[in-house]
Amino acid sequence: MRSIFTLFAAAAVLMLHAGVAQAYIGPGVASGALAAVVGVLGSIVLALFAVIYYPIKRMLKRRKAASGDTGSDPSK
Repeated sequence: MRSIFTLFAAAAVLMLHAGVAQAYIGPGVASGALAAVVGVLGSIVLALFAVIYYPIKRMLKRRKAASGDTGSDPSK
């Protein structure tokens, strides 16, 4: 049992140890990754904006209707 734990511990240490990566990321991959990150962050920002904006819009619309100002009178 102790040898299995030692084996798993050694495997975990070896997996967590970062080796030297001899790789090249070209400009196409880098710009694609950047576009993906910007897209995800932009969608999160727009979702938060929608969650905040639409209840405020509904409240203002309800307040306008309650005041009796419909805005459809062309003589004003």
